[in-house]
This record gives sequence, structure tokens and C-alpha cells, in this order.
Amino acid sequence: MRKIITILTMLALGVFMAGPALAQDKIKIGTTAGADMEILEKARDVAVKNGLNVEIIEFSDYVRPNLALADGDVDLNSFQHQPYLDTFNKDRKLNLISIGTTYVSPIGYFSKKIKSLDELKTGDSLAIPNDPTNGGRALLLLQKAGFIKLREGSGLTATPFDIVENRLKLNILEVDAAQTPRSLDDVAAAAINNTFAIPAGLSPIKDAIYLEDADSPYVNVIVARTKDKDNPLYKKFVEAYQSQEVADFILTRFEGSTLPAFEYKK
Repeated sequence: MRKIITILTMLALGVFMAGPALAQDKIKIGTTAGADMEILEKARDVAVKNGLNVEIIEFSDYVRPNLALADGDVDLNSFQHQPYLDTFNKDRKLNLISIGTTYVSPIGYFSKKIKSLDELKTGDSLAIPNDPTNGGRALLLLQKAGFIKLREGSGLTATPFDIVENRLKLNILEVDAAQTPRSLDDVAAAAINNTFAIPAGLSPIKDAIYLEDADSPYVNVIVARTKDKDNPLYKKFVEAYQSQEVADFILTRFEGSTLPAFEYKK
């Protein structure tokens, strides 16, 4: 009898000791509806197969996911690009940090007249969105292609006034972002973001003559509290997200309008 009681006691202690360990294998991740949710659900499926229990918490705005993370209501979030996180941290005096990249919705240059930016000629006109975020992205992309140089310190919201070198004397026209697809008849090329490229029948991955890649400063990220940046469970989830299975899902589901921002087999 005493032996049976001893065994039962040991079993009970084993369950008690295992309980917290099992609980630690569950993480909560905040996100928003749309592509972020769809991709995160796929990443969750991969994580589950690797023994990690993931609960997704949906938010309806871009403010609460970071506040919930800072307050400890979620363990991670995945919905924002790095510039947004940087600004949010500064404005709210928070200490959140990126622990992994996810995807980028690239802005690209499209044209009806040329097949490569290398075909641009002196004095050609280019259309870019007139809002600070996408206009800055378009100019940074043009700088990366080697056609202009922006004033040092102009940052992510650069404007044509920040151009200090323009070797082909390109005429940069700022137009409403919604009108950039229509401008293709009048300019050598136009920078068009996904919001307006896709409805206009333009595929970024097939039709763009020059496209942002995973090196874009606007890559989306998985975010944690800085004190938790080395948490092994969080790293395990990042590995699940950055898997070939998730990359294949992104490429198939979004047909090039969203690209994996991590290494994968193309």
C-alpha cells in the first residue's frame, strides 16, 4: 500500500513539474487582419508541427498590438514594418525590438516604354507618389539603382528637393499615388505601390522593371520586448515563420505582391 502511495505521489509530482514546462511552450502573438493574419496562420501550422503551441490574437488597429506587447498581454506581434516600429518606440517611449523579418510588400517601377531602368535617357520623366512614405521609398529605390543621390540625412521621407545628384537630369514628377498607374502613358516609368498596382492589373514580380527586395527598409518584422529577444521559444517561432513552407505559401497566395523577406528556395 505504501509503495502504491509513493508511486502515485511521484506521478503527481511529475505532472506538477511538467505543467509549467508545457505552459511555456505556448506563446501568444498579436496581429491584424489581412495578409499578416493569413501568413501568421500558416506559420502557426509549421510551429505546431515543431511542437510549439501558438495562439493568435487579432487586433483591429495598428496601435494596440504594440501596447499589448509592452504590457505583456501578448508575447510577440507581427504586423508592422521596421520604420513604423522605430517611430512607435520613439513616440511612446517603449522598448520593443525586431527579432526576425517576415515579408515585404514591394514598391516597384513600371513602364510601358522601356524594359529596364538602364534604358532611361537624359531628361526622361518619372512619376512617383506624392505622399511622404511612398515618395521616399520611390526615391530610395531610384538611388539604389544608381540614378540619383539623396542628401545625407534625408531619411525615409526624402522628397525631390533632397536630390543632390541626378546624372541623367531626370524629371521627377510627384503625382497622387492612386494616379500613378494612369501616368504610365505619359512618363518613361512610374513608381507604383501594391495598393494601386494590383487593381491596375500589374504584377510586381512579373511586370516591374525594378522592384524593392528584402533589403528594403520597409520589411515587416516579428517584434518582442527587448528583454525577451533571446527567448528560445520565440526564436523557435521565428524559425517556423522563416521556413520554406511559409515562403511557398506567400509566393503562391499573393502572386508576387508580397515577397518573403528571408532566405528561401526560389
